[in-house]
Amino acid sequence: MGNDKYVMKSQIPNCKKKEKFHIPNTKYHIPCKVMKHGFLLIDKPEGPTSHDVVSMVRSSLNEKKVGHLGTLDPAASGLMVLAVGAKALKVVELFSQLPKTYDATVQFGAISSTFDREGIIEEIQRKPGVEPPDLIGLRTMIENRFLGVIDQVPPIHSAIKIGGERSYRKARQGRGVNMPTRSVEIQECFIVSYEYPKAVLHVGCGSGTYIRSLAHDLGDAIRCGGYLSGLCRTTVGDWTLESAVAPKKATWGHVIPLKDILVGMNKIDVSDSEADDIAHGRAIKHQVQPDTIAWHNDLPIAILAPLKDGTNCCKGRKVF
Repeated sequence: MGNDKYVMKSQIPNCKKKEKFHIPNTKYHIPCKVMKHGFLLIDKPEGPTSHDVVSMVRSSLNEKKVGHLGTLDPAASGLMVLAVGAKALKVVELFSQLPKTYDATVQFGAISSTFDREGIIEEIQRKPGVEPPDLIGLRTMIENRFLGVIDQVPPIHSAIKIGGERSYRKARQGRGVNMPTRSVEIQECFIVSYEYPKAVLHVGCGSGTYIRSLAHDLGDAIRCGGYLSGLCRTTVGDWTLESAVAPKKATWGHVIPLKDILVGMNKIDVSDSEADDIAHGRAIKHQVQPDTIAWHNDLPIAILAPLKDGTNCCKGRKVF
C-alpha cells in the first residue's frame, strides 16, 4: 500500500485520535476523509429487522454512527440505503422523500392481521356470484383504483406513532388503534404475473406508501381478500439493488463518499472565518437557496437556510 493513500490519521488535518481506525492485520490506518462519511447500499435478506441490519454493518465497519433512509419489514428483502458517519447522518433528511420501487407478491383468498404473511391468516369464503378477476379485470381494477394519489390506511402493526406511541405496540397489547388515512402516490403498478390466487406486481411509489396496505386493499377491492406474501425493494431514488452488498460483507470500499452523494445539490464553499461563524450560529453574507450545503476543506459542514430579513445572508439550519 502506498503512503499517498494509506497513512496514519495523525498525519491527516482535522482528524481526531478517537476516530482512529486500524485496518485489521496490517500496520495501516484509513484517513478520516476517506472512511468516515457516506452512504452504503445494502441487500437486506428476509428475516432480520432493519435494526439488525444496521447492527451488522456497525460491526462490519467498526463504526457506531450508522442509520438508514427507510426501514424494511423483517419478512421483506431488498435495498436499504444506510448513512455511515456523523456527517452522512446529518443529511439523511434531504433524501427522505425519494421514490421507491418494489416487486410485491400478493396472495388472494385470505387476509392477514398485519396485512402480510407474518400475521394471523384468515381464509375468506367468497360470496355467491363473486368470481376472481381475470388478468384484464385485475389490471383494470389497479388502473382505476390504485394509481396516482390515493387514500391509504397504514397497517396498525406499523411503526407510525399514534399519540406519541408506536402503533404496533398498542396493537400487540390489544389496545384500540385509530389509524388515520393518509394520501400516498403510486406512480406505477403493473402485473408481472398472475394466476389466481397469486399475483406478482411491480410497484413504483412515493415515500410513506405501505405495500402491505396496497395488497390488503386490492384484495378487498376484488372481494376475495388479499395480503402481502413477499416483498423485495429494488430501487431507492437512483440507487439500485444490483449495486448493493450483503450486510456482513460490507467494507469501507463499498461506502459511497458523501461528496458524491451530494454532488447534484446546491453548494457553496466557505472560508475559515465563515466556517467559524456557521459553527457558532452566526449569519454569513451569502445569498443561497434553501437547503444549500456549506463546504469547508472538502467536507460538508452545514445545511444553510436564507434569512428572511432582506440582507441576502444565511445561517446554518443544521450544523454538522
